[in-house]
Amino acid sequence: MIAKKTSKNQLTLPKAIVKQFPDIEYFKVQVKGRMIVLTPVRITPETRTLEEIRDKMEKLGITEKDVDEAIRWSRRKAG
Repeated sequence: MIAKKTSKNQLTLPKAIVKQFPDIEYFKVQVKGRMIVLTPVRITPETRTLEEIRDKMEKLGITEKDVDEAIRWSRRKAG
């Protein structure tokens, strides 16, 4: 499939592609070599409460210990 860049540097994605991502409104855009890569993303509303975040972490099996370890790991990498 081909997508044409307009004079305003916009692309229209082919309908057949968009149908595969019915609930996606945003895409992360990256350049890899000579390719443009679009990755579907979901934007989390700023109004999400701490309780909702904790519920999601519990559903994903992420513990407080996991978070502490991730913070320690990222601080080691940054330093």
